[in-house]
Amino acid sequence: MVTQGNPLAQTARDLGISEFCLRTWMNRDAIDSGRKAGVTSDEHKELVELRRRNRVLEMENEILKRASAYFARENVLPK
Repeated sequence: MVTQGNPLAQTARDLGISEFCLRTWMNRDAIDSGRKAGVTSDEHKELVELRRRNRVLEMENEILKRASAYFARENVLPK
């Protein structure tokens, strides 16, 4: 509606949303369609998932390090 020439404020009122919300949606659409530079929604979603997976792997790695140190101590010290 805005791209067809309707004022942003009027369009937001007609849709029952804030101007900021409508402007954000329009900005996201411009990025996703390639008209504007930025991280697309799909790229953002993938980045969030990769960061989450990285945190899990780092925790698993820390657990393995601690377990390795624990078992190494068990084998070195006399019983």
